[in-house]
Amino acid sequence: MQKITRKPTNYWAYLTFLWLCFLLLACSPKEKPKTDEELRKRADELAHKFILTDGHVDLPYRLITKGFRFEKQFLGIPISSKEGDFDYERAKIGGLDAPFMSIYIPSYYQKTGGAKSYADTLINMVRAIAEANPDKFALAGTPAEVEANFNKGLISLPMGMENGAPIENDLANVKYFYDRGIRYITLTHALDNQICDSSYDTTRTWNGLSPFGREVVAEMNNVGMMIDISHVSDSTFYQVMRLSKAPCIASHSSCRAFTPDFIRNMSDDMIKVLAKNGGVIQINFGSDFLDAEINKQNKALDAKLANLLKEKGLSPQDSAAKPIIEQFAKDNPALFSTVEKVADHIDHVVKIAGIDHVGLGSDFDGVGDTLPTGLKDVTGYPNLIYVLLKRGYSEEDIAKICYKNVFRVWNKVMEVAQQQAR
Repeated sequence: MQKITRKPTNYWAYLTFLWLCFLLLACSPKEKPKTDEELRKRADELAHKFILTDGHVDLPYRLITKGFRFEKQFLGIPISSKEGDFDYERAKIGGLDAPFMSIYIPSYYQKTGGAKSYADTLINMVRAIAEANPDKFALAGTPAEVEANFNKGLISLPMGMENGAPIENDLANVKYFYDRGIRYITLTHALDNQICDSSYDTTRTWNGLSPFGREVVAEMNNVGMMIDISHVSDSTFYQVMRLSKAPCIASHSSCRAFTPDFIRNMSDDMIKVLAKNGGVIQINFGSDFLDAEINKQNKALDAKLANLLKEKGLSPQDSAAKPIIEQFAKDNPALFSTVEKVADHIDHVVKIAGIDHVGLGSDFDGVGDTLPTGLKDVTGYPNLIYVLLKRGYSEEDIAKICYKNVFRVWNKVMEVAQQQAR
């Protein structure tokens, strides 16, 4: 006689439980996708909820080239201005809380001298802006100070020095500028200097770092100064990565994958190595940094205008050329990238290096009339956050992009300095 095997009672109970779970999941209401209006509202809320940090804003240089002085008729410019990309009122609209003020040193000071004095002039300007407007601005030398200022409703003005020329040939100047408030140094700018080679300069004076530059890297680690590898040659970058004991930043660079002939941007391998070092690339907003096709078309327009002036026997500086240039601009408007393209660069970094290694480094007031649609000045950050939300970035992801990634590097650089001082 065939033996019949029965399933145990608890087996059927288990199946019943699974079936009920399935029914509950199937019947539970799904979260409705947010409308565009809801996403835009949330983007604006997040821009003001998080400590929005930008690695590079060229306000000091813009002010000094406009003849800014600390007299009554000039003091309102950093507060409210129709010129440039940054002022207090617009920063508040956009949610910007900690723009690194760029102490930009033009490369000609490397030949004429006076770089240190010029840097001090710009630093004094930033300090005076904060002192003249204590209800609006405050200096900041650490992430903790930025956070404290944020909680008081103040915009922090940390400083980074663009071009290491003011260090001159004296390592003691690294500490000197740290004590003056500088928290990162971009090792060079448009030309090779005493520290290293520039991405723009084909001379390749040092084939990377100079012997003095190697000492500068070590000293920046010692004092707790972030090393900024924007503007440096590829060889310089890789040598810095091998030597630095602390993570580094690219304060205002973008992805070379989108601009193959623009070596000022970072290659995929460089971004991966920077991430392995623990560092962050802060995406530059300039159209030249974002889109090779737009660059190509704008260069074609430039060539067309140059030929037009040449045919008329004029140079761009001639007074007779002015109306021709103005009419040409009306007939042939320059092309601009878009806020979506900035998000594409962020996407690319996240894809190849991870969400922990990307931030924002607009280069506002530094890239002229090349800013993308949707990011024409500091009011535009919510537009970028909106695009990121649409693409599925979580609020924690956006917090990392806005400030957490850079704060992690900044704190780690200080920690390495403390460890080396023991």
